[in-house]
Amino acid sequence: MKPAHPGAKPRTRRGSGLFLLAAALGLTAGAIAFAPARALALLVREVSNDQVRLLNARGTVWQGRAEWVLTGGAGSRSSAALPQGMGWKLAPAWSGGPALKLKLSAPCCAPQGMDLLLAWRAGSARLELGRQQSLWPASWLAGLGAPWNTIQLQGSLQLQTEGSGIEWAQGRARLTGPFELQALDIGSSLSTLKPLGSYRMRFEPDAGGSPQLRLETLRGELKLSGEGRWTGGRLRFRGAAEAAAGSERALSNLLNILGRRDGARAHISLG
Repeated sequence: MKPAHPGAKPRTRRGSGLFLLAAALGLTAGAIAFAPARALALLVREVSNDQVRLLNARGTVWQGRAEWVLTGGAGSRSSAALPQGMGWKLAPAWSGGPALKLKLSAPCCAPQGMDLLLAWRAGSARLELGRQQSLWPASWLAGLGAPWNTIQLQGSLQLQTEGSGIEWAQGRARLTGPFELQALDIGSSLSTLKPLGSYRMRFEPDAGGSPQLRLETLRGELKLSGEGRWTGGRLRFRGAAEAAAGSERALSNLLNILGRRDGARAHISLG
């Protein structure tokens, strides 16, 4: 018999090792590419401390649909689902580093879809919201539990972003652009007067990126105003609530709940 070449065994072993590595990489890529949507639902539930749930999730991590439910967290009985659910498309991207493009579609509230970009580098990450507008039911917030399930808001919440974004670095979050939330034709179970009014909340970053809030009334019988800022991750807000002339009696109980009474005005203090 002809003796085997001295290098035959090492080449065979090397070839087998490369084949196993390629197979393992292929299986890993396949698992990621076809990971079921319920895997994303589990991640969202964990990251949100069980306050956001994607129920009846179908599709894959990269493209799917689910019912979007807000809850009061673990042990809470409060929950509220977004009408008509939500869909998503996720794709790899590059923005000065690895990134993910996310498109959210909510027929009830963002029919054109919402585009988001999540990018990260060593020690930092950023979320870009772009310029877009969406309209959400205020009643959805009742799912978060107290105090929202007591207030029971009615009306709409219009979110408008203006090239806004959030950056995380060294354990600190920083707002990178302004955005605005308008509460339109708002009513509450705490008052028989409906609607109470419409309001604008404007969020802008200060020099250090900490969000500042300005609240003003657009129209309505309940006048709200005030300013606030986030300090150490907590909101400090000082404002006032006042009934328009002729509505003092109808709004008296609500003013008592909102803050410390001073005649026809209630002083609001948070943080």
